[in-house]
Amino acid sequence: MSNWKAILSYDGTPYHGWQIQPNLPTIQGTLAQVIHHITGESTLPQGSGRTDAGVHALAQVASFSLESPIPPANLHRALNRALPPSIRILSVEHAPTGFHARHSAVGKTYEYHIHPTGTICSPMLAPYVWPCPFPLDLQKLQQAATHILGSHDFTSFAATDPDLTTRTAEPIGEQPQHATAIRTIRHSYWREQEGILIYRVTGTGFLHHMVRNLVGTFVEAGMGRISPHAIPEILARCNRSAAGPTAPSSGLFLVEVEY
Repeated sequence: MSNWKAILSYDGTPYHGWQIQPNLPTIQGTLAQVIHHITGESTLPQGSGRTDAGVHALAQVASFSLESPIPPANLHRALNRALPPSIRILSVEHAPTGFHARHSAVGKTYEYHIHPTGTICSPMLAPYVWPCPFPLDLQKLQQAATHILGSHDFTSFAATDPDLTTRTAEPIGEQPQHATAIRTIRHSYWREQEGILIYRVTGTGFLHHMVRNLVGTFVEAGMGRISPHAIPEILARCNRSAAGPTAPSSGLFLVEVEY
């Protein structure tokens, strides 16, 4: 068996997230079907994380094993020929034994894009942003974002669905697989680029819905509904009801995975 590492980019709009689901189109399911079509082997590619329905990726990483002695260049061409245009394989290569797209990762970077009120959002851009109808103060957004730097318990920003407990608690890297909501954030900042407000965050790992819940809370600060300096108190309460709403999935991108 050969271990493989693939980096892929996808438009998450037509998919029900990464994780395979019965009778629903998913990234993992589509990739598995195409690999089976090419090699005749049944394998379930493991992603660096389970992006939700509608979430996009610029550089998702997947690992899988194959018996087929197919050269990497041939597999690369065959995958992109067979996959729908909404999914592209950027690279595919042999990986060391033991490499796992999720467990071997040591960090991730996400971006969230907001189209602010005041201008018309192009229909070409709409699937990839949150067309936020509220006026936002960039300085307040940034003030709020700085408060999550460092190591914190992010329970207040995690999904509360009990069926997702295991999924929520999965840490990145070689940490023990036990329930913990503590994550370390190295970068957290906002910028404006060509009229779009972009939030970029890098950390050791992220809980389910964590980035979208952070953005929804930061937007509350940007609107003036809460103080930007309320974030430490929200973190300390370890209660999802203390934080703001969940931002829509359309604006979220997985940008990079570190190993």
